[in-house]
Amino acid sequence: MNKVILMGRLTRDPDVRYSAGENSTAVARYTLAVDRRFRRDGDSATADFIGCVAFGRQAEFAEKYLRQGTKIAITGRIQTGSYTNREGQKVYTTDVVVEEQEFAESKNAGGNNGGYSAPQHNNPAPSANTSDLGSADGFMNIPDGIDEELPFN
Repeated sequence: MNKVILMGRLTRDPDVRYSAGENSTAVARYTLAVDRRFRRDGDSATADFIGCVAFGRQAEFAEKYLRQGTKIAITGRIQTGSYTNREGQKVYTTDVVVEEQEFAESKNAGGNNGGYSAPQHNNPAPSANTSDLGSADGFMNIPDGIDEELPFN
């Protein structure tokens, strides 16, 4: 079984590119700084920096919502590969292919969000009528047509 679960912060904004062709696919690359649980004596590094790659809808989500400093949790699988660089040397790679990603804290948690701010929408705010506030269970009714703008499904 090849299953990886990580929680960490993005070291910079995701690098998103689109494949060529009529049915182009988004590909997002980012690095997660994952804190080590324990630190050995004399070891100054307290985090591992793990390369991640997301495809399709996951890549589009990364492009739209993830920013440097955002804390996320991902699940995926390890994928290794190799290529020959311009100097003719063989380079080996190890990446986590993202299958799922989600926010690991609210955008205002601790004030340490690396400048992350949620996307702004130009939708009118719901009115404050008590009839619009929801049902007796205390949940607010979601206006029609908003489900296309939610960052999850």
